[in-house]
Amino acid sequence: MKTIPKIGVAVLLIALAYSCKQGEAPAEETATTEAAAVASADESSEAKFVTNASKTKVPERKLIRTADIKFKVKDVAQSTYAIESTVNRYGGLITNNNLQSHVLETKQTKVSSDSLRKTSRYLVENNLTLRIPNRSLDTVVKAIAKEIQYLDYRVIKADDVALQMLANQLTQQRNANHNNRLANSIDHKGRKLSQITDAEGNLLGKNEDSDQAAIQNLSLQDQVNFSTITLAMYQNESVRSEMVAIASTGGDYGNFGLEIWDGLKNGWFILERLIAFVVQLWSVVLIAGIGIFFFRRYLNKKKPAIF
Repeated sequence: MKTIPKIGVAVLLIALAYSCKQGEAPAEETATTEAAAVASADESSEAKFVTNASKTKVPERKLIRTADIKFKVKDVAQSTYAIESTVNRYGGLITNNNLQSHVLETKQTKVSSDSLRKTSRYLVENNLTLRIPNRSLDTVVKAIAKEIQYLDYRVIKADDVALQMLANQLTQQRNANHNNRLANSIDHKGRKLSQITDAEGNLLGKNEDSDQAAIQNLSLQDQVNFSTITLAMYQNESVRSEMVAIASTGGDYGNFGLEIWDGLKNGWFILERLIAFVVQLWSVVLIAGIGIFFFRRYLNKKKPAIF
């Protein structure tokens, strides 16, 4: 008789354990079914967007126009001022303006004890980057052509980005619909912490993709609205000569011999300049010599003969 209650208790425990197991199984099956439903909905939506994209008409052209020009001008600084005025007149802006003088050679020649002549060879150039409203690109390029003395090259390009912008828009739409479904599933159907964490990570990645597509479209639209012109200007090589004072004077020398040596050098420089001046007058000397020669012959002919 005592064994009957023990058997009854054992049977009751087994029945309780079985009922708990049966209760957990539907919950897991429900979570699996929900995940499969979300995945199926995603596939269905993606197929729908592919079908819609295939039916989308070819969008209106959106051209990114650029110009790359290199040329020689008479005066780089003056041409730069003229181009700046043109850009402002047509509503553009200058994003880079790099005007520089490159010294090629410098020579110093002493002309006296307290001065020297400094002669420099240099090249002036400027690299500019202009952003011009697309409708005014051709007009600005023609205005710049007035400054050109010699054209090295001129390259104008037009790239159509309409399909790329459309692809970015479709990506944003796909991600927006997917994010709405995913957020709804997280709020109402989420069962386990691990599932919710994975879904949140997926949602964050989709949002980043949408933001990137939006930023790319904004950048492309800006390039469509404002064309880019890259200019490289230069001018002929220039020479600049100037007198430079020297701080040291004759009284600064330590001994008489150095003063004599400096005097000899100054005398030689004076002689060089004198010889150079005479050489430059060779044509005058030649004409004077020819004139004297013919004048003397004329006088000889005029003299009376002596018998």
